[in-house]
Amino acid sequence: MKSNPTQDVKLNPETLPFHVAIIMDGNGRWAKKRLMNRVKGHEKGTQTVRCIVTACAELGIGMLTLYAFSTENWARPKHEVKALMMLLKKFIVSERDEFSKNNIHLNIIGQKHRLPEDVQKEIDTTLTLTKNNDKMILNLALSYGSREEITTAVKNIARKIELKELKFREINQDLISDHLYTRKMPDPDLIIRTSGEYRLSNFLMWQAAYSEIYISDTLWPDFSEKEFIGILKNFQERDRRFGKVPCNKSNDG
Repeated sequence: MKSNPTQDVKLNPETLPFHVAIIMDGNGRWAKKRLMNRVKGHEKGTQTVRCIVTACAELGIGMLTLYAFSTENWARPKHEVKALMMLLKKFIVSERDEFSKNNIHLNIIGQKHRLPEDVQKEIDTTLTLTKNNDKMILNLALSYGSREEITTAVKNIARKIELKELKFREINQDLISDHLYTRKMPDPDLIIRTSGEYRLSNFLMWQAAYSEIYISDTLWPDFSEKEFIGILKNFQERDRRFGKVPCNKSNDG
């Protein structure tokens, strides 16, 4: 009988990250290494998404944010963008039963209005079907870019000041956060990037101020539940100080 890594591992439930965010990188390189079309890498990557979403639900992660399609990705070849939209639509439809089974609430952050209408329609159906699920929130970042998100927030705040709905002195960090796509959500405790690249790539730059970051050399289609659990263990061993010095400890930087 095949063992279940989420059952075998010993993680402290009290120190699990509540919000995990993942930059799912490496689909194209995975396909290229195997002399395949890039789309095949994206197809394999959706299987990994299913695996990690299920693992998070079983482990008790409260929120998972996946960087699925960036504002910059629109500049990719048209045939690849079309294939990605088809894969997204297929995933949204095929996973509805799993979302219900695992009590997962789907949420979208980003420019949903830029997605094809048929994709938006299926997303809206799944959003409605899962709106009362409360075990875990799955955020899909679609047509998402952090600079665009912050710029939009600034414009909306400026408009409110212009309309005298808001005073200049009322602007603070909480107000800015409340105008982002992630309003009312906790910042990510842990950000994982696969494929060995050391950059955020315009992902949650405001929200990542004190996130722990883990870089995996594994290409996303090969990323496993076992490795994910190992990263969670690594997170639990870290000393999160948020720029402060712990009480009764020397100031070591």
